[in-house]
Amino acid sequence: MKINLLGATGSIGTQCLDICRSHPDITPNSLTAGRNYKALAMYAREFSVRTVCIADESLYSALKTELSDTDTRVLCGREGLCEAASDKNADMTVNAIVGAAGLLPTEAALKSGSKVALANKETLVAGGSYIMGLAKRKGIHIIPIDSEHSAIFQSLQGSRDPHGELRKIILTASGGPFFGKKREELKNIDPEKALAHPNWSMGSKITIDSATMMNKGFELIEACHLFGVSPKQVEVVIHRQSILHSAVEFSDGAVIGQLGVPDMRIPIQYALTFPKRLECPAQPLSLTACGDLTFEEPDTETFGCLKSAMKAADAIDTTAGAIINGANEVLVSAFLNGKADFWDITDGVAAALENVPAVPADTVEHILEGDRAGREFARAFLSK
Repeated sequence: MKINLLGATGSIGTQCLDICRSHPDITPNSLTAGRNYKALAMYAREFSVRTVCIADESLYSALKTELSDTDTRVLCGREGLCEAASDKNADMTVNAIVGAAGLLPTEAALKSGSKVALANKETLVAGGSYIMGLAKRKGIHIIPIDSEHSAIFQSLQGSRDPHGELRKIILTASGGPFFGKKREELKNIDPEKALAHPNWSMGSKITIDSATMMNKGFELIEACHLFGVSPKQVEVVIHRQSILHSAVEFSDGAVIGQLGVPDMRIPIQYALTFPKRLECPAQPLSLTACGDLTFEEPDTETFGCLKSAMKAADAIDTTAGAIINGANEVLVSAFLNGKADFWDITDGVAAALENVPAVPADTVEHILEGDRAGREFARAFLSK
């Protein structure tokens, strides 16, 4: 099987390449990266890929030079990402791009008829109604890679009528590095502390989203789109150990979940090999070794990003998701660069949701405008 891997140099992308090394019958056809052209060139040589794309157009010449003695085709920019995503020489497109930049490549892959394995949650947060509608028209089932959505997807496999039998989704969250803390206890938080996730090794942006619980809010919206449920059918539960990755409750009261060590290679591989299960390089789970498993309610007053996402989920067919996602990307970037306080993220997202008008998310143009408006509001918020 050949894959187009978008975001090959990030956390999900590099682990996806680990799966390719473990299973040589899974091979990259095209690879993309944001700015890390040297790693992209290295992977292109290792796997002898057909096409590469660097999103940052200013690095096109550098990448071209790195691969000048190969037959690999070099692309750049937004158009290049979409071309790599829709390359029909592959059997599946894996979207591991970070942020709203993943939306258009997902659309391009679906329009080309490619199967899609999705790790880019912003695609569905910002444009879920449009993207899921497009997938349905194309007859394509989007397979989730996020550990939580993969767990839900796996737990539903035994149901003959998932929509009729599904009562509730139990969406687990680690709680991030600041679980149990109140707002007054978290003054002067710097990026180093916020990046200290207790269980997962992830990219900086998603790790900050975990610290604010924005990530779990995004996953709630994503779950509604992926599994056709209302926000009221999704219960967020804090599970500090990250062993139960999520579960579903059926109409008869039975609860089925997926457990495993916190290793993203498990859901990545399942998305690539579904419906088959193959040996995985991840460590097996020992229930006796992992100890107690605990479950608690989230604190939406302290972690207001989750509360904002829940409000946006109530307007799930509008651009509310695009607005909060755009604002969040600007605010998180500012925090990581020392230009914003930790709580500016929570307060800025809430203000964007309250002040930027949402419209139906029925076209890409509306979605991109919502994203732009959210970003513009966040920049104005920080300037004050």
